[in-house]
Amino acid sequence: MKNKNLVYVGIAVVAGLFLGYLIFGNGSETKSEPDHDHEAEMVSGQMWTCSMHPQIMQPEPGSCPICGMDLIPADSAGEGLTQNQIKMTDNAVALAGVETVVVGSGSTGEDQVRLSGKVAINQESDAVQSAYFDGRIEQLNINFEGEEVRKGQKLATIYSPQLVSAQQELLTASGMKSSQPQLYTAVRNKLKLWKLSDSQIDQIEASGKVVENFPVYANVSGVVSSIMVEEGDYVKTGMPLVKVANLNSVWAIFDAYESQLSLLKKGQSMEVSTGAYPNENFGATISFVDPLLNNATRTVKVRAELDNKKGLLKPGMFVQGKIDVANKDAMEMLTVPESAVLWTGKRSVVYVKPNPTESVFELREVELGNLMEGNYQVHSGLNSGEEVVAKGTFTVDAAAQLQGKKSMMNPKGEMSMTGHEGHGAMGMKMDFSKAAQQTFDGLLDNYLQLKDALVASDEQRVKQLAETGAKQAKELISKEMDAMGRSHVSQLVGQFDAMAKKHTIEEQRNQFVSLSENMILVGNQIGLMDKKLYVQHCPMAGDNNGANWLSLEKEIRNPYYGDAMLTCGSIVATIN
Repeated sequence: MKNKNLVYVGIAVVAGLFLGYLIFGNGSETKSEPDHDHEAEMVSGQMWTCSMHPQIMQPEPGSCPICGMDLIPADSAGEGLTQNQIKMTDNAVALAGVETVVVGSGSTGEDQVRLSGKVAINQESDAVQSAYFDGRIEQLNINFEGEEVRKGQKLATIYSPQLVSAQQELLTASGMKSSQPQLYTAVRNKLKLWKLSDSQIDQIEASGKVVENFPVYANVSGVVSSIMVEEGDYVKTGMPLVKVANLNSVWAIFDAYESQLSLLKKGQSMEVSTGAYPNENFGATISFVDPLLNNATRTVKVRAELDNKKGLLKPGMFVQGKIDVANKDAMEMLTVPESAVLWTGKRSVVYVKPNPTESVFELREVELGNLMEGNYQVHSGLNSGEEVVAKGTFTVDAAAQLQGKKSMMNPKGEMSMTGHEGHGAMGMKMDFSKAAQQTFDGLLDNYLQLKDALVASDEQRVKQLAETGAKQAKELISKEMDAMGRSHVSQLVGQFDAMAKKHTIEEQRNQFVSLSENMILVGNQIGLMDKKLYVQHCPMAGDNNGANWLSLEKEIRNPYYGDAMLTCGSIVATIN
């Protein structure tokens, strides 16, 4: 019995150990298994995003908290990219014509500053021919502006009642000059004050006749730059009749940017060239640097004097100036091509290619120095040997905006070019039917006319064209297109309509910023256009954030400032 009990106890112990293993060992396995699966899920890194709002990233599927659309798997190609980076396909890079250059150190020794300007009349040699007595213009011997005159040439004939009376006094006094010589002298001096010569006075006295019409002679030789009277006009003493400019020397007036001022000073020699004489250079010396900065254009006037005895340089002619400057810091300074820089008012940005083997581009803010020979000096933001986008920069920036990433116009990476939430790269391809493309062509023509009306500061014309644009956009939205295209065309309807309701040219121009960005966005997706469009950019528009617009011409005509800053801007891209 005792042995039998020991057997029972042994069996119970073994059974207990086995049950304990099953309960606790299996439970532990069950507990660790979900953790392992969760870990595997986290390692896979699958994230879910919204096709309309790519800034939404969630670790599991569901609905977009902004628009309610079903989330879709995020593109694995975007893994590891920061908000400053964008990845493009090799095909997209080729189609956009993106080219990169390696940042290098600046040249040593002498560098050049280039300035653009116009030929102007040398005001120091500009003479104004005025009337020396009251009278009426009986005859004007100058027929047109630009006519050459010689010193002593008759410019006009004036009838003056004052001179008639003064001559009669002279004839009376000449008969009494022996008895009253002081009176005689006073009368002659009176006529001299009216610029009559001694020979003219002697001739009047000898003839004994009063001359009714007196000639006005040129005091200097030159070219008539302005005629300010016509025959039959009554003039007062001191009133200007004509302006005569001596064009043997002329001025070249240039616009220099703030960043160039430290390199310019009075007395510097420069070389001036013009498109009219491409094989000829003209020597000049800087004679004046304006002490006041133009707040609108952020430029300073720099003036140089040119010898023009051959008469080759005409006032109003465009010229280019080159100034050699000693650049002591050239050995230590990095340079980047002018085309690589996107100006955004207070910020300057470039796109860097971190890995030469991948089409990944990174937005980088830089601090720039002077512009010399088409290259900016780089003070900070880039390192020697880094690769930057030098051609197609605007296209890369536009792609970043479409993907909701940080960009020139979108420093926070939250809003797209059109002013609403950014659209992800997955859903940004727009498909338009042929009928929609043809309708857009008419809308584009209206937009270009509206742009011209803003250049002319014509509020009423802008309002009319905006109303027409809203109608054309509504017609466009009735054509066949995909959901993304319909979304952007709907935005165009609202933007044209909003512009039509603005009452001042400033409000209209502010609205034009978002309208233009949307037109650029849609225009990039539209086919069948027979126009070549230039995307132009003003760095100071849009509250110094910069703004774009479309134009058919290369020449800059700024719609955001009109005459105040008509030529401010640059071409940043083309749409063929």
